[in-house]
Amino acid sequence: MEAALKESSTQADLLIVGGGINGVGIARDAAGRGLHAILVEQGDLGSATSSASSKLIHGGLRYLEQLEFKLVAEALAEREVLLNAAPHIVRPMRFVMPHARDLRPGWMIRAGLFLYDWLARRQTLAPSRRADLAAPPYAGAFKPGYTKGYAYSDCWVDDARLVIANARAAAEAGAAILPRTKCVSAARNGGLWRATLVGDGGETHVAARALVNAAGPWVDRFLAQTLGEPAQSRVKLVQGSHIIVPRLYEGGHACLLQNDDRRVVFAYPYERRYTLVGTTDVELPGEPGSCGATAEEIAYLCRAANRYFLRTIDPGDVKWSYCGVRALVDDGSRNPSQLTRDYLLRLDGALNEAPLLSVFGGKITTYRRLAERALERLEPWFPQAGKPWTATARLPGGEIPDGDLAAYSAELEARYPALPSPLVAALARRHGSRVPDVLTDAGAIGDLGPHFGGDLYGREVDYFQAQEWARSAEDVLWRRTKAGLHLDLAQQADLCRYMTGRAEGPMR
Repeated sequence: MEAALKESSTQADLLIVGGGINGVGIARDAAGRGLHAILVEQGDLGSATSSASSKLIHGGLRYLEQLEFKLVAEALAEREVLLNAAPHIVRPMRFVMPHARDLRPGWMIRAGLFLYDWLARRQTLAPSRRADLAAPPYAGAFKPGYTKGYAYSDCWVDDARLVIANARAAAEAGAAILPRTKCVSAARNGGLWRATLVGDGGETHVAARALVNAAGPWVDRFLAQTLGEPAQSRVKLVQGSHIIVPRLYEGGHACLLQNDDRRVVFAYPYERRYTLVGTTDVELPGEPGSCGATAEEIAYLCRAANRYFLRTIDPGDVKWSYCGVRALVDDGSRNPSQLTRDYLLRLDGALNEAPLLSVFGGKITTYRRLAERALERLEPWFPQAGKPWTATARLPGGEIPDGDLAAYSAELEARYPALPSPLVAALARRHGSRVPDVLTDAGAIGDLGPHFGGDLYGREVDYFQAQEWARSAEDVLWRRTKAGLHLDLAQQADLCRYMTGRAEGPMR
């Protein structure tokens, strides 16, 4: 980091504050247009909201009830873009919605799904249809009385790895990616933003032609406390929590569960042995910070699942829970669930002064389009920048022939015959076409270094540290992988000792 900061201490085109999905998406797009971008993140990349989502690339079926047609159409279009860009970490998933007669009538659900399909202009995903819940693959999952349902298509994403893929793309295009670095002050001076950054290497001063505030839940705080500017748009902070429990049903499909408060809850297979259930919407009146799923939220999610599934759960069954704080645009809705999930870009600055672009709201599905629009807004200050390019570009790891991950995994198994097939498949899901960069010349399992448990070996941990900005065991256990679900405390401690002993200088 010290070398990168010194190189960045002259002048850059963009200084981007915030290393969540929106920040890294903007950095990737800008760097690909030939602009010099510096991105700073006070923690690990994607360590807040962007690794605590429901991990879905979806249009948001429930947003149709709120008449959010523009948001839904844009998100549905992005499903296809992201499927093509990163087929290793974005995959199609079939959803089934059991019909609860006392909630939404069947005609309303059918009409909503028809509109969902029509807005999508689908290319690869299957259309919606009725589902017989007494027949395979749904038989045996639901309580008596739930015999009819509706099936439709959306996508799943490894959200934390999507952040890393975008950061990797930005870095390879020339951006400086600086996690664990905080922008402690910034002010306009002489047509530039002059900022002070503080990281592991100490204090550094940066001059940038434009400043992007992509701080997520901290967007208003950064405006008020760091820039000394009034918050330009009110946001509401909403906590969303998820629980991970033992598998509730067989099959690879997800479930969309209607709740009696008019919300919906997702449930889907997670990390082979588990089911993920989420999310909640709880407004936070205070400042953003670290959060945890509350007892009330866990009980709420258990009740929602128990309404439908034969296998019931209680809080004692929760293997792991996580939560994230979302900064949603305050559109006046009193119910947090009805706040818009759309985004707002607010530009401040005349053409003769350095601009400030602040990002409010948004969802992981539309991050690429948000980044594209951010560069459109900044175009008057950067007429030399290249044109939009990310709509057809692959993300690092996404260069898989025909996007066929199963076929590519089989190819890797043939290339590395001495390695267990489950391990090769897991590496393919994390790294895609870059698996050879991780394994290099490994010819036997002994070449992979210490085995920490599950499918995590020293060779991959070294790669996380050298190429993916991982610094702590937490970075690896819960963001670069989900090995934290599979390693016991002793194994996690072994990983911590290994990473501490092999810590290298942070990368650019």
